[in-house]
Amino acid sequence: MSLLELREIEVSVNGRRLLSVPGLTVRESELLAVIGPNGAGKSTLLRVIGLLEPPTRGVVSFRGEPVEGRNLLPLRRRMASVFQEPLLCDATVFENVALGLHFRRLPGAVIAQRVPAWLERFGIAQLASRQARTLSGGEAQRTALARALVLEPELLLLDEPFSALDQPTREGLLEELGIILRRERITTVFVTHDRNEALALGDRVAVMLGGEIRQVDETARLFRAPASEEVARFVGVETILDCRVLAEQDGLAVVEGGGEKIEVAARVAPGERVRLCLRPEEVTLLPPESALAGSSARNRLAGRVVRLTPSGPHVRVVVDCGIPLVALVTHRSVDQLGLREGTPVVATFKATAPHLIRQGPA
Repeated sequence: MSLLELREIEVSVNGRRLLSVPGLTVRESELLAVIGPNGAGKSTLLRVIGLLEPPTRGVVSFRGEPVEGRNLLPLRRRMASVFQEPLLCDATVFENVALGLHFRRLPGAVIAQRVPAWLERFGIAQLASRQARTLSGGEAQRTALARALVLEPELLLLDEPFSALDQPTREGLLEELGIILRRERITTVFVTHDRNEALALGDRVAVMLGGEIRQVDETARLFRAPASEEVARFVGVETILDCRVLAEQDGLAVVEGGGEKIEVAARVAPGERVRLCLRPEEVTLLPPESALAGSSARNRLAGRVVRLTPSGPHVRVVVDCGIPLVALVTHRSVDQLGLREGTPVVATFKATAPHLIRQGPA
C-alpha cells in the first residue's frame, strides 16, 4: 500500500530547476533509500516529502489525501525527522527525548512510559540524566533517533544521519537502527550519498542524479542490474565495456568487446550493441598455472596487473586483459598471490556476473 505519493513534482529557484520527479511512491512499512552525489537534489526531495518545502508544481499525497494548506500541519505531525547534526537542546538526554511529546501535550504517564523504553532500545538508558552537551557523536545521534521514534511517526525521514560518525560507530548504529525499523515496521525514507549504507538499510533504492530520479528498484536488483551507465557508475560498477552480441542460445549470449569474447547469461539478439557492466567483487584473480582448476567460471581472461589501490579492507586491482578489468580482493589475497604491478594473472567471472544494458542494433 502507498503511504505517500509524489506526482509531477518540480522545485525551481530563480528559474533554475533543482528537482524534477514525475512520480515516486513510498510504500507502507518500507525502507526507501535515496542515494546520489552531493548536489543531486536528495535533501530537496526529502524536504518536499516531509512537507517542509512546497513544490513549485505537482502534488504530494499522504494516504491518498492531497496535501493542502488546511491539512499541512496535522500531516507534518504524523512524521519525524533526523538530520546529520543531532540538534539537541541544552538539557538532559531524557528531556531531549521527551521534548516532542511535551509539544504534543501527551500526558505525563505516557511520557514516563515511552521515553525510558526508547532510551533502552538505543542503548542509552544509563545516559538519561546526562547533559546533551557532554555526549559523544554516536550518543547524541542515538538520542536524536530516540527523540524521533518516541513520537511513533507514520513516516520517518533520515537526512544523512550517520555521515558525521566514525566508521565503527556508524556501522553499529546502522545495524541497530535497521533491526528496530523492521521490527516496528516504520515507513522510512533515508537519504545518503553512501551506497554501502543504502545496501545495508534499504528495501528499495532510488538513485538521484542532477535533480532527477534515474532508477528506483529493489536494492539487490538495482545494484545488480543498473538501468544506465550513469547509474551503474554511481552504484559501484567499475568495468563498463561496449560490446556487440555475436550469438545467443538458451539464455547464454556470447558478446565481443575489445577483441575479447565473453559469455553472459542474458537473452539478447545477435547483432545488438550492449554495454557490459561488471562489478569488481564479481571478478576473481588466479595465478596462470591454477586458472583452469577448481573454478566454475565460464570466463577466463589472461592479463597483467596494472595498478593496486587500497580501499578499506580490500584492494582494487586493475588488470589489463586486452580490456581493462577491475577486481576487488582482500589484502590477504594480494599477499598470497604476490600481486604487484606486472604480475601475470587470470581474471575469472561467471556468466551470471555481468549485466548488459541494451544500446540498440549494431
